[in-house]
Amino acid sequence: QVQLVESGGGLVQPGGSLRLSCAASGSIFSINVMGWYRRAPGKQRELVATMTSGGNTNYAGAVKGRFTISRDNAKNTVLLQMNSLKPEDTAVYYCYADYACSADGCSTYWGQGTRVTVSS
Repeated sequence: QVQLVESGGGLVQPGGSLRLSCAASGSIFSINVMGWYRRAPGKQRELVATMTSGGNTNYAGAVKGRFTISRDNAKNTVLLQMNSLKPEDTAVYYCYADYACSADGCSTYWGQGTRVTVSS
């Protein structure tokens, strides 16, 4: 089993910054993709940004140029630096690990979510 724990959410004013962190724990052998999704009020969950173990990134168009994903493969952590935040970035942000392999096999895992509110 792999557990994902997020931190770093909170309330921020428009134009501000936040950094989200996610740490994966367990008897982890490898994780192919780590990243972030979000679910805004009344909307479906959507991709924010992902990064492969090789460093390839994928960003949603709405966050390109404002958000930066980074990852430490050795520590099984992924960060999301969010700058120039807008009210429409308000959502619960979920850490995601795809093809995460442990002694129990390989699977997809989700964190519990951390709330980000952008409001003045």
